[in-house]
Amino acid sequence: MESLTVRPVLSKADEKKFIRFLWDLYGNDPLWVPPLMMDRQKLIDKKKNPFYAHSDMELYLAERGGKVVGRIGAIINHNHNKEHGENIGFFGFYEAIDDQSVANALFDTAKKYLRSKGVTAMRGPANPSVNDEYGLLVDGFDRSPVVLMTYNPRYYATQFEKYGLKKLKDLYAYLLSQDTVYSERFVRFNDIVKQREGLTFRSINMKDFKGEVDRIKSLYNKAWSKNWGAVPMTDAEFDALAADLKPVVVPELIIMAESKGKPIGFALSLPDINVALKYNKNGGLLSGLFHLYTKKKKIDLVRIIVLGVIPEQQKTGAAGVLFYETAARAKKLGYKYGEASWVLEDNIMMNRAAEMMNGERYKTYRIYEMAV
Repeated sequence: MESLTVRPVLSKADEKKFIRFLWDLYGNDPLWVPPLMMDRQKLIDKKKNPFYAHSDMELYLAERGGKVVGRIGAIINHNHNKEHGENIGFFGFYEAIDDQSVANALFDTAKKYLRSKGVTAMRGPANPSVNDEYGLLVDGFDRSPVVLMTYNPRYYATQFEKYGLKKLKDLYAYLLSQDTVYSERFVRFNDIVKQREGLTFRSINMKDFKGEVDRIKSLYNKAWSKNWGAVPMTDAEFDALAADLKPVVVPELIIMAESKGKPIGFALSLPDINVALKYNKNGGLLSGLFHLYTKKKKIDLVRIIVLGVIPEQQKTGAAGVLFYETAARAKKLGYKYGEASWVLEDNIMMNRAAEMMNGERYKTYRIYEMAV
């Protein structure tokens, strides 16, 4: 067998190989959704992605006989360590053929880089952060991923665990159906809390997009400040994310919540554009836009990406009412299903809210960690 080498990504040509390996690995998988090449390039571009203003990253390619057989990124997120008082590194963008020796070589390389930076542990997968695609799919391999969620072969969990990575935390995805979401208990709960807390809701005002983004940014950083692993987004990160999402948002599904006139939370849901992008086999931008336009009517699911309220409201039931408002609006727009993802396994209030809506916990993602 030809020898295996792992080397850093050093050029634009290497970056293209790094991204294109996805097509080598998943090209024949009917459930895989090809990403837009342009989006993947922007995600790893240290000049264009504001995440790298406060983080270090090295990307690596594993090759055998001149052919790419794996890839990985080693990441130091300094804002994470500052926020949580930790001294850890992350790994991400992991992909590999079904060969443990390739997995071992990739993890060895990432670990060596992280150790050289003085951190004590390696956590992941993070692509490249908690605010991006996060976690390894370990349960629920029978469906395509929804927008901005990860997808991977079943054997990855075995590769991770054989190397010595251990489960740190599970993240859940719930499938909600308009046919079962409105239980008598949930409708009654919604009416009681809404009246008691003086809750009102409004859609985002697209004519004041910048102002709305600033309001959401403030709410987001307050509402998620105590969440496990959460890292406040910088202004530049938030603005870049907003610009990326603007073309695909449905204003009625970005909901601002107020209690007695004071902003207390928001929910962001996106149509599952993966339903259309699944047909975009080459990952091109123009062909992707074509499929988004022509397959729009096939999209019958929305993903509830972000839903939360400020700490003072987190035990009032307001988040559950935001769930209800999201479901009602999605129904009016003709969407049959929703995915609430992801929810931390130990987030009691959010899991309870999903269960109250008769949500089916149908996918599990896992974060792993090991000492370096």
